[in-house]
Amino acid sequence: MSFLLEHGVTVFGQWISIAELAGQICALAVVFLAERRTLWTWPVQVGATVLLFAVYTSAHLGGLAARQVAILVISLYGWWAWTRRKDPVYGVVVRTGRLAERLALAGVFAAGTVVMALVLQALHASWAPWPDAAIFVGTLVAFGTQGLGLVEFWLVWLAVDAIGVPLQIASGLYFSAAIYVVFAALVIHGWWSWSRSARRTRVSQPVR
Repeated sequence: MSFLLEHGVTVFGQWISIAELAGQICALAVVFLAERRTLWTWPVQVGATVLLFAVYTSAHLGGLAARQVAILVISLYGWWAWTRRKDPVYGVVVRTGRLAERLALAGVFAAGTVVMALVLQALHASWAPWPDAAIFVGTLVAFGTQGLGLVEFWLVWLAVDAIGVPLQIASGLYFSAAIYVVFAALVIHGWWSWSRSARRTRVSQPVR
């Protein structure tokens, strides 16, 4: 892995390690694949987590590094969950979250960010503990919600992107910041696509 961190390419005057380049490309591909609800979403995500763990560890961003480990675990769950909710025509069945589920997501996001930020501060594991913590917790919430097939996971990703772009720039990870901007555009389109599929699923369900 050290070879991938120490070697790279220069784009527009900005040096990018091979690990960061490959990891972010894989992460970008995950958004593209998730929109299409293909099971390839999850193995590609596993590859991204390994590469980005090394990148964020070297940048002393403990929260971002730790989240890669958690994402790996959630990805294995998502992979399993999606194999159980396949539709022969439309792929993974998705739906809009209920009010209680939405409130739970918001509560977990807020409370988890506070706890994680305090942990990072206590361990001196990050120079920017609050945004680092928000991205860490938001990512877990997003992937967990994605595994459940809830449309709202796209909205959580938008919040993560909004926090992540300035943090990546401040960390000198300009390529990663640019990828986050691209993420945002894909996330908006993905939200639209999943929302349409969720409406189609509701209409096709028989009235009881």
